[in-house]
Amino acid sequence: MDKQNRVFRVGISGSYGGLNLGDEAILQSIICQLRNTLPVEITVFSRNAEDTLQRHDVEHAVAVRKLGRSDIVPVLRSLDLLIIGGGGILFDAEARIYLREASLAQELGVPVMFYAVGVGPLEYSTARELVRNALNDAALITVREEGALHLLEDIGVQRPILVTADPALLLEPEPLPSGALRREGMEGRRRRIAISVREPGVAAPDLGQHAYHALVASAADYMVDRLKAEVVFIPMERRHHDLQQSHAVIAQMLLAQHASVLKGEYTAGQLLSLLGHFEFAVGMRLHFLLFAALRNVPFVALPYAPKVSGFLNQLGIAMPPPIGQVNAGRLIAHIDEAWDNRRANKQLMAQRLPEQKAAARETNRLAAELLSRLPITQH
Repeated sequence: MDKQNRVFRVGISGSYGGLNLGDEAILQSIICQLRNTLPVEITVFSRNAEDTLQRHDVEHAVAVRKLGRSDIVPVLRSLDLLIIGGGGILFDAEARIYLREASLAQELGVPVMFYAVGVGPLEYSTARELVRNALNDAALITVREEGALHLLEDIGVQRPILVTADPALLLEPEPLPSGALRREGMEGRRRRIAISVREPGVAAPDLGQHAYHALVASAADYMVDRLKAEVVFIPMERRHHDLQQSHAVIAQMLLAQHASVLKGEYTAGQLLSLLGHFEFAVGMRLHFLLFAALRNVPFVALPYAPKVSGFLNQLGIAMPPPIGQVNAGRLIAHIDEAWDNRRANKQLMAQRLPEQKAAARETNRLAAELLSRLPITQH
């Protein structure tokens, strides 16, 4: 095969398989950017191969968590490049899971690129060593925020590290299903505010569930009363815990009759479209906030992890203290100020987003450049 007719075989491994719409937005954007740049044959290493094949335009999906080394090695050996990422996958509890394919690929001589990954927390020496070893053998490393770069340098990664941006910034809105707004009760005249919550767990180990439920409930009641709003909880992980967490917050509201949870299941692009029908947003999940920014919806973040504060810093958006360090009064005051300044915040997002989108496109350019430099091999 000559270089002119070459089709590049690319594997993509991350937190994929339909659990989280933010992760699916990342994957969708990576795939779209690659296909717009080079002829590629894509294999996704997924938690749910059937979901990935149904949801995305890829040739192959591998149920990677169900397979052993002997099953994975032939798939990896067939690749020209393995992409790890994007998303916040390199943290204490799960770094080992996501680095398995990277380590195997490196043993086989397959180049590995870390694609706009988030990093941390990395408190455990075993996790630090795994990340350090894998990244020091990487062909290319890009991270999505400055904090990830500093952490990787602190743990001893010697390879060059480039800061780009989250691939989901390149997601495009998709048409909503017919009648979606009516079914969601979003056709009335009252103001609509979107809210996002998440579960405590390995990615949010310091999140106190009962305290934050009461905190968000108080903020939601305030917005219903003060802003004459209907609040709609948006589950980014509908099949996981977000539904349960949303209902738990509503159960603590005094004005729960003005609160609802999004009923339908949507693609990432459809959810992006839906957020354009809100006037304001308050949320925890990073990609909920990112979607709001893409639709120019002013928001207040409830930071629970460095990746959230890193995104806010990129946009120049003010934020309250971390969710474990803020009481209801301080949060409500911050919401009140953000509401009053919403026009200025919309202008700020409109000014900053083009630069962030360009940084996200740079990750793809680097991937394409790496692929184009690779020697032709026979699979």
